[in-house]
Amino acid sequence: MDDLIFIIYICFLIPMALSLFVMEKKSRLVVFFVLVGTTVCLLASELNTFLYNGIGRNMLYFTTTISPVTEEILKALPILLYALFISDDRQSLGQSAFAVGLGFAIMENVIMIMQNMYSIDVKWAIMRGFGASLMHSICTAVVGIGVSFVRKKKKLFYCGTLSYLMLAITYHSVFNTLVMSPHKYYGIILPICTYIPLLIFGIKRKRAEE
Repeated sequence: MDDLIFIIYICFLIPMALSLFVMEKKSRLVVFFVLVGTTVCLLASELNTFLYNGIGRNMLYFTTTISPVTEEILKALPILLYALFISDDRQSLGQSAFAVGLGFAIMENVIMIMQNMYSIDVKWAIMRGFGASLMHSICTAVVGIGVSFVRKKKKLFYCGTLSYLMLAITYHSVFNTLVMSPHKYYGIILPICTYIPLLIFGIKRKRAEE
């Protein structure tokens, strides 16, 4: 099963990587970070499996306490490196961070489909799309946008970055707690309720700049 997941990863990695050479700068940046996100997801999957086996296979504890920490840290690392060494532009960081979360969610969905192939349906896919998939993008985008505010403020950079990362981890943990409870539909609604005001804010800001 692990080999099949890796094969699927290679199947979309190669054409998307080749497309980077013919795209414009902004499009290339987004596609690149989507690929980064998928790669990070594979790394997180291996790390989470190791940690899950090490703590005694307690799924509820793991998904509400451990995996939000490992996944958000790993997703944030490429964005922090981009902010430190390439650009701290707010728009670029926000879009790149959202793309990392998107790539992570795509690969995570592939893994879950392969592991639960005969027990999922269209309803599951829709819930994943509006729930966990959107949640991953929002969490990483929060870190990216947050870093853009504190990047040039030396006294705030480290504590500010940590604060935004903790916010993403907490949000992720709350989401996992809800979807693992009898109130799982509240968990699915949570990312949607977060995404809509962010979308409205982005549209208004873009219009103001025009």
